[in-house]
Amino acid sequence: MDAKRLGGAAIAGCLAVAAAGGGCAAARPRMSAADAIAAMLHDQAAAWNDGDVERFMEPYWHSPELTFSSGGKVTRGWRATLDGYRQRYPDRAAMGHLTFSDLEVTPLGGDVALVLGRWYLDRDEPVGGAFSLVLRRIDGRWVIVHDHTSRDLSPGVRAGRSPVPSGVENANRRPP
Repeated sequence: MDAKRLGGAAIAGCLAVAAAGGGCAAARPRMSAADAIAAMLHDQAAAWNDGDVERFMEPYWHSPELTFSSGGKVTRGWRATLDGYRQRYPDRAAMGHLTFSDLEVTPLGGDVALVLGRWYLDRDEPVGGAFSLVLRRIDGRWVIVHDHTSRDLSPGVRAGRSPVPSGVENANRRPP
């Protein structure tokens, strides 16, 4: 088989593996850390807006060492964080529609990154605020190992109202 056909067969094989739930690095170009993290956060917001809290939680580190800080409290562990989200957002009305803005991804080394941004929930009682995330690349996948989220003190402040510094990425992000 010539190289052109072999390449096409390899891509077709990779697509079949990917469709079955696997992955294939050769079938897709490698993204920068900032692009991969922005895509992950975009998918996370889509899960939230679909009302799927468990899918929203997928990017969090599935570990008892995960930390989530909000409202003056620190929650430890993936399960406890998921339970907290379910308690604070028991239905679609409480969840509203999530948007993120002002996303800044700062690589801190090969496998660690800091993300800063803003979040906004459009619902009957709108709410928004700021967040910072620490992510680690574990087994080739970016995961949130720490989340610090706060609410704005003034109600009705929408995410995206502050100017985004030049060179900063924007994406969707999370509620507290």
